Amino acid sequence: MLGRTAHSIFWMYRYLERAENTARLLEAGHRMSLTRAEDAANAEWRSVITTLGMRGDYEQHFDDYTGAHVCDFVLRSKLNPLSVLTMLEKARMNARASRSAITGEVWEAVNEGWMVLSDMLARQVKESDLGTVLASIRRQSTLVRGATHGSMLRNEIYSFARTGTFIERADSTARILDVKYYLLLPSLAHVGTVLDTSQWDNVLQSLSGERAYRWLNSGRMDSRSIADFLILDPRFPRSLAFCYSALRENLSALAQLHGEETDAHVAMRAAEMALSDRRIEDIFDQGLHEFLIEFIASNQTISNTIAEAYRFTA
Repeated sequence: MLGRTAHSIFWMYRYLERAENTARLLEAGHRMSLTRAEDAANAEWRSVITTLGMRGDYEQHFDDYTGAHVCDFVLRSKLNPLSVLTMLEKARMNARASRSAITGEVWEAVNEGWMVLSDMLARQVKESDLGTVLASIRRQSTLVRGATHGSMLRNEIYSFARTGTFIERADSTARILDVKYYLLLPSLAHVGTVLDTSQWDNVLQSLSGERAYRWLNSGRMDSRSIADFLILDPRFPRSLAFCYSALRENLSALAQLHGEETDAHVAMRAAEMALSDRRIEDIFDQGLHEFLIEFIASNQTISNTIAEAYRFTA
């Protein structure tokens, strides 16, 4: 496979995963804002922008954090180079560039999703329509994922697709956790209060883990058990442990297909071993924020190493 084709596949699935994760985060922010006073609601919207890494760009154009401004900026604004609409366009562009490598079903799912959502996002989304639009973003990503699982050979194309998905998913989970713990909670005095509990519940909803967590923990809501679930539980498909297990499996498949391991495999194996050796007590002793910043940087290094190893710019 040419490096540029591998690049297109990898980034097509990264952009689709990022668009879906953004929709989930916006939905959680919207849900929280409906139950809060105006100042607190604006703080929730600011945390959404911060989590997405868009604060610098956003504050160049707006001096407030109203729901209307945040949602429009994140979903469709031409002022935002990382808007959901831009990500969907880039996913479609990469799908077109690699069309000979993907199945017709995958191309149709990507193209149809882009057409549906481009129409929905052609104008500013009304608050009354926000839930429908966010559900559609999640649904279109799910359709592509279903087409991928149901129609693609388990070859290097599939492995690059899954690698892109889980690199992006791990980054998203880590960023959402970090913003909650380091930025979202106003004061240590709120730890263990109703506000703290509602924010952790918001984190679980952002990652579609609320029902699974409550089922496993009998409704107990505390920071350590939730962090343990989202970081170290290999059963939850958005946990850091699950993402890295899936990354290792797909990189191993690539090594078998190519007949050799690369620096990416060495970096991935070291990162997964370091994560599997951690207990949640060790992570909190180190500092959750410090651990997550370290994880995000390591995850980016692995992504860069994959690009170098498989000549994504070739």
